[in-house]
Amino acid sequence: MRLSVIRRAASELLYIHNASKWPKALLDDVASQCTVQPDFITESEEASLLKEIEPHMKRLRYEKAHWDDAIYLYREREQRRWKPENEVVLDRIRKASFKPGAAHLSYIHVLDLHPEGHIKPHIDSVRYCGDVITGVSILSDCVMRLRHKDDKDVLIADLLLNRRSLYKLTGLGRYEFMHEILADEVSFFRDTRISKGRRISIICRDIPQRETAPNELQYKPLENVET
Repeated sequence: MRLSVIRRAASELLYIHNASKWPKALLDDVASQCTVQPDFITESEEASLLKEIEPHMKRLRYEKAHWDDAIYLYREREQRRWKPENEVVLDRIRKASFKPGAAHLSYIHVLDLHPEGHIKPHIDSVRYCGDVITGVSILSDCVMRLRHKDDKDVLIADLLLNRRSLYKLTGLGRYEFMHEILADEVSFFRDTRISKGRRISIICRDIPQRETAPNELQYKPLENVET
């Protein structure tokens, strides 16, 4: 069955493969700390974000090789200043994702994934991200797969990221699991085909803590950074 959009309750947007083989504590942690909120933004908010993002993205070409070999067919930028109506949406993402008073990066990471692009399994470096990775998906549904770094063929979980949903990774899912965005040809959630088109993620990150990032913090340079 092929569907372009699936609407399910948030608790149904996580699928655990081989659930009987998971340690209970690990399963409980991932289920509670790796979450999706469907319809987090409205259609008009999505259109407003795209209207601001698109002129910048059109000046960039899709790249086949990422600096850490984690992404195929993408373009990206960092943006600090946003139109007031879009800043309201970003502030809502932060409030829904971070603890009160948590320090977060002022730059928002915008990642534009080509319809034929995908994100390979990886764990985000503590040099660039803190305890929480969170973002809104616009333009397309997709499937995010989590694989445990030490048992990647058994401990697997899928998150269905519907268009306009908000995902959040923290806890063991942030540090012990690689995450990826499945390519369109293998994009399934449970047994349902999820068509992945062009997908833009608008990602917020908290500031790495010294206990998790003991080395001097370094941030990877990006071209076309707006200050």
